[in-house]
Amino acid sequence: MKVGYARTSTLEQQAGLDAQFRDLKAAECEKIFSEQVSAVGKRLQLEAAIDFIREGDILVVTKLCRLARSTQHLLEIAERVKAKGADLCILNLGDTSTATGRLMFTVIGAIACFERELMLERQREGIAKAKSEGKYKGRKPTARARAAEIATLKADGVRPTDIARRLGIGRASVYRILESRPS
Repeated sequence: MKVGYARTSTLEQQAGLDAQFRDLKAAECEKIFSEQVSAVGKRLQLEAAIDFIREGDILVVTKLCRLARSTQHLLEIAERVKAKGADLCILNLGDTSTATGRLMFTVIGAIACFERELMLERQREGIAKAKSEGKYKGRKPTARARAAEIATLKADGVRPTDIARRLGIGRASVYRILESRPS
């Protein structure tokens, strides 16, 4: 059985998730696990997919970057799949069940990890330069800008969790604002 796994980092990447579904269905996956969560977060659907696969199954992913956050993580996942007697197929890499395929899988995974680390390094350098020139102020504090709304909702008896949900901000931000305001 072919089992697909699709992931995007954020909810705003729906088109990317849809494209993965399209490709996994074209690859004849009978069951597809999907989630919209950062690669560094808990990926419950990836765990569910690995738990679901059985001997002889194939776990199918469209690209390496959808599966793992580092070369080490990638190899750990591959080993877990192999330990279950299943194979791993990365659609844009081809067959990873042969010796050559595993070599390419590992090398491409290492290159992807290297590329990501370089990008993050350049990003940090750019932010540091912009800060030194006074051009970078960081993200606009969205929750603090809504402090009056938060106070009004709290005065109306709305629970902090519900305030956060209504305003589309983090619950911790609501508590932080409520604690900083005089009673």
